[in-house]
Amino acid sequence: MYTTGFLVALIGLGLYIFYSEKEASPLLQLLFMLGMGMYAYAMLTADAQVEYKFATAFRDLLVLGSASLLFTLTRNRKNVYATAFTLVMAGWYLVYSQVQANTFPQKVETVSDQISNSNIPLAENGELLIEVANGHSMVELKAITDKYNLTFERAFFPERGQSTDLDDYFLVNVPDGQLSQLKEIEDALMNSKLVDWVEGNEVIQLDPMSADFSSLPKQVRDKSSGNDRKSMMNDPAINEIWGFEKMNVEKLYERLTASGIKPQKRALIAILDTGVDAEHEDLKDNFHSLDNRYNNDPIGHGTHCAGIAAAVSNNGIGIASFAPDNQFVKVTSIKVLNPAGAGTQGKIIKGMTEAADAGADVISLSLGGLSTKFRQRAYVKAVEYANESGAIVVVAAGNSNRNAKSYSPANTPGVIAVSAVDTMVRKSHFSNTVQDLKMGVAAPGVKVYSTIPGSKYKFFNGTSMAAPYVSGLVGVMKSIYPKLDTKQAYEILHKTGTETDQTTHTGKFIQPAAAIEMLLD
Repeated sequence: MYTTGFLVALIGLGLYIFYSEKEASPLLQLLFMLGMGMYAYAMLTADAQVEYKFATAFRDLLVLGSASLLFTLTRNRKNVYATAFTLVMAGWYLVYSQVQANTFPQKVETVSDQISNSNIPLAENGELLIEVANGHSMVELKAITDKYNLTFERAFFPERGQSTDLDDYFLVNVPDGQLSQLKEIEDALMNSKLVDWVEGNEVIQLDPMSADFSSLPKQVRDKSSGNDRKSMMNDPAINEIWGFEKMNVEKLYERLTASGIKPQKRALIAILDTGVDAEHEDLKDNFHSLDNRYNNDPIGHGTHCAGIAAAVSNNGIGIASFAPDNQFVKVTSIKVLNPAGAGTQGKIIKGMTEAADAGADVISLSLGGLSTKFRQRAYVKAVEYANESGAIVVVAAGNSNRNAKSYSPANTPGVIAVSAVDTMVRKSHFSNTVQDLKMGVAAPGVKVYSTIPGSKYKFFNGTSMAAPYVSGLVGVMKSIYPKLDTKQAYEILHKTGTETDQTTHTGKFIQPAAAIEMLLD
């Protein structure tokens, strides 16, 4: 009916314009209206998303409008009009009818398409994340699970299940050798009308933590750490943190100490990573344990992030963080990555809900990977759950020198994404860009000195290092104003931040002292 209606309308339109002054014109006008009615009905009942229907209608009406203009310009010259009418009909038959024939049903990419069209691997156990429709259970899917020998388990365990759909998610394990049937399995699940959503449980892998500066620009390698700088803090390695000078952290310390600002709470920063060395000399007085399993770090990535966000300042040991003492923030760990630095989407989201339920004020994610649209729905629900619990989610933009809109969870609505700059406050050569994200800022991500397991310290590079700078600052802000939400935090960071060499691509470079001043105004 869609193509027929369009053709009837096109013929009626052409004839009506030519015979508009003849007695037959009312009948031809009726023919045009009949065609448009058929077209409208077909469009309304078509199996497609509303946005797709609008785009299709716009295209079709543009064609009708162009034909109408041609008919109007030639109607006074019978032979020319006949030629124009014939060409329009031939064009529809030879070209546009084929376009319309392939318009509906709308082609919707599936999880199986995702696997065949990308190099993003799925988890070995629990390849699919499915959302069971409200009011239904996995028991009702027994016929499907039995047919394909699928096993399943609950994916997430939010304490406030009534406020989220996350408790409707299940991990579905597809037996070895049956991934070739993934399309069939997905269709069976969706056609059951018992499942609202199916997405791949994708694997992410940490980028290498390079501490080799030989590949960096010469002016960055040779840049002084600023060992002649004076600090209010007595931490002996504070001058190794070049970013403190660029971020004017001494002014932050002065503002927080001289004016006697008292935090309203000790904000909790949750590091979701490879774990954290809970006994590190420069972390233990700020560390809050949720589970002993999370209190060690086999590769050092999580511990490095924790030191950036919340090292104990002014304790005569190691480095410092933005908080001038341990009254403002504390840090905790949730392991979502294995000893090889790999993790799954499902495990990361589970960690996010656990952090939210533990009362985290900031959830810091120095992880991520290439994304497809099938990586979005569960992440969106997890961020919403965290926000409703009072947490602000901060995510590394990624280290692939590409647009972060294709990186998850940095591209998830509701997070603050963080790009990396070098010692010259220029976009680092590896950092993803944030110009297409709603909330992107920049922080130091090159030659960053921080804690590693065994009460040691080391330099690392990456947006993984930039993100906890923002997490630490947002933690201090939340300690002073606990009701601070994500949008307010971003607006402050953006308005008080300074320019980089590519501000549009990096976002503003954070300025902690100015941010606190604006928070207190």
